[in-house]
Amino acid sequence: MKQQDAIDALSALAQSRRLDVFRLLVKAGRSGLPAGEIAEALSVPANTLSAQLGILSQAGLIEGRREGRSIIYSVQFDAVSDLIVWLMEDCCAGERDVAGPVQFAANRCCG
Repeated sequence: MKQQDAIDALSALAQSRRLDVFRLLVKAGRSGLPAGEIAEALSVPANTLSAQLGILSQAGLIEGRREGRSIIYSVQFDAVSDLIVWLMEDCCAGERDVAGPVQFAANRCCG
């Protein structure tokens, strides 16, 4: 992962509403959620949500796919895993036990 990609991803998450959207999509898993359900669950107006989804999508953290009339958004788990690995790659002076829970979480969720 390039540093600028990490900065873009972290910047996209550095806003409370986008973080709420991202966490909701993480809970939804690989199947994702339609934009309307996201808006309803978070009580967000459609135009505001659209802007937030666009920022998360541009950062490579989520993707949208069309199913009929709906756009289903889901987390790009491979990209999230790459970000976590990049952040932790030089962790803990080589003491692997310290990073264990982080690696476990990344593998369990995103692997």
